[in-house]
Amino acid sequence: MKNHVTVGVDGSDESLAAARWAAREAVVRQVPLRLVHAVDWLLDPVLPGVGRQDADSWTDRAVAEAAEELRRRHPRLEITTRCPTGRPAAALAAEAVDCALLVLGSRGLGGLTGFLVGSVALSTVAATDTPVVLVRSTGEPDTASESEAEPGAGAGIVVGIDIQEACDRVLTFAFEEAERRGCTLQVVHTWKMPPAYSYVPLFDSDNERDIQRSVARTVEDMLLPWRRRFPDVDVSTGVYEGSASERLVQASRGAGLVVVGRHLRHSPLGPHLGPVTHAVLHHTAAPVAVVAHP
Repeated sequence: MKNHVTVGVDGSDESLAAARWAAREAVVRQVPLRLVHAVDWLLDPVLPGVGRQDADSWTDRAVAEAAEELRRRHPRLEITTRCPTGRPAAALAAEAVDCALLVLGSRGLGGLTGFLVGSVALSTVAATDTPVVLVRSTGEPDTASESEAEPGAGAGIVVGIDIQEACDRVLTFAFEEAERRGCTLQVVHTWKMPPAYSYVPLFDSDNERDIQRSVARTVEDMLLPWRRRFPDVDVSTGVYEGSASERLVQASRGAGLVVVGRHLRHSPLGPHLGPVTHAVLHHTAAPVAVVAHP
């Protein structure tokens, strides 16, 4: 049954931040937490001074220390650990198959500029249909206890949608998260004027306002089923002309979570997340949930 939260750990500060976030999320969801460290034996030739026994010991210690800390913070949370063998991205994607949420860590680019999303994280996101949350390490101590369990407690959720796409899975994830946390949900959509209008010398600005109103009505119509299903969620909408990635990054400041979608397709040139999702991952300080959709 897909009910537990899985987090990738490797002993780094980034993965520890992700594990702490994942533990609080598991508490909010009232589900077990699984810590996973993928053991990649293809690294052996690159590290000739590190024997397999030493690497096994380091792996066990890294996972055990993370589990011990999380059990101290959340004594009622059920925590299990796994150390599968294989390339990290493939192993994490395999672990994601039977969980409700996969959480990974990412390194900050300095200040609050966003994520440095590595190839393992990008490949894992692109290889699984399970929602993946990337958590940025702030480098600051995390003193939250079980009584402060909500990840991003008090901060709202931002979700980006496209009225030209089927966003059912993205909206359901965002509304469910907002309901669990009892926080606000801000829905962001952007639109652009058709390129042909740039060649119209006397374009009437009233037409632009009419388009803005029409798009806003379409967004509200799109949200109606979720408003009815989640009547207790406080929802606001923002409809803007311009760049979707820029608006989402702006809206994410102070947010507890940003939710974006990606298409269920793969590029022969590598992981394909789409330009908006890629930009949000690299330039948003808040945790980012990537939800696959058709």
